[in-house]
Amino acid sequence: MNWIFEPWPWYVSGPMIAFIMLLLLMVGKNFGMSANLRTMCTICGAGTKADFFKFDWKSQKWNLVVVLGAIIGGFIGSHFLSTDTAVAINPDTISDLKTLGFESAGAAYLPTELYDMNALLSFKSIAILIVGGLLVGFGTRYAGGCTSGHAISGLSNLQLPSLIAVIGFFIGGLIMIHFLFPILF
Repeated sequence: MNWIFEPWPWYVSGPMIAFIMLLLLMVGKNFGMSANLRTMCTICGAGTKADFFKFDWKSQKWNLVVVLGAIIGGFIGSHFLSTDTAVAINPDTISDLKTLGFESAGAAYLPTELYDMNALLSFKSIAILIVGGLLVGFGTRYAGGCTSGHAISGLSNLQLPSLIAVIGFFIGGLIMIHFLFPILF
C-alpha cells in the first residue's frame, strides 16, 4: 500500500490523463471544471435573469459527476491516503514565504495565515480572498474556461485559443508572484 501514499510519477499519471482525454474526445465531450458553475447556476434558476444561463443543463450532468468524484476523491486522498499533508516545496521558497509572514510554509497544505478560521476575522485576508475570487471568476469567464479546461482539454485538442490562454495564465502567475505578492504581504 505504500505506493498509493506517494505522488505518482509523470509516466504513470500522464498517460492516465491522456487516456481519459482520449475517451472524452471519442464521445464528444470537453473537460473543464468551470463549466459546472454555469450548470449549477442554471439549475438554481439563473436562466430567468441572464441569457447566458439558458441552455440544456441536463446535457452536462456527466460533468457534475466529475466534480462529485473530484470532491470525494480529494476527501479520501486527504483523510485516508495521506501520511503528510504538507506540500514538499523548495527550502528557498519556504524561506522567502516566511520572510513575507507565512510561518506555516512547508508545514501545512494551505497557509494558515490565509485559510485558518482566525484569518476570517482579518479584513486583509477576507479582502484578498474576495478580490482573488472575483478575479478568478472574471478571468475564467473572459478566457472561456478555467486552467484545467484549457491546459488539459484544450491543449489536447490542439486549440490555439487554449494555448494562448495557458500562456496568459503563466504570465499572470509570474506577474502575481514576482510583483504583486510581495506588495500584498
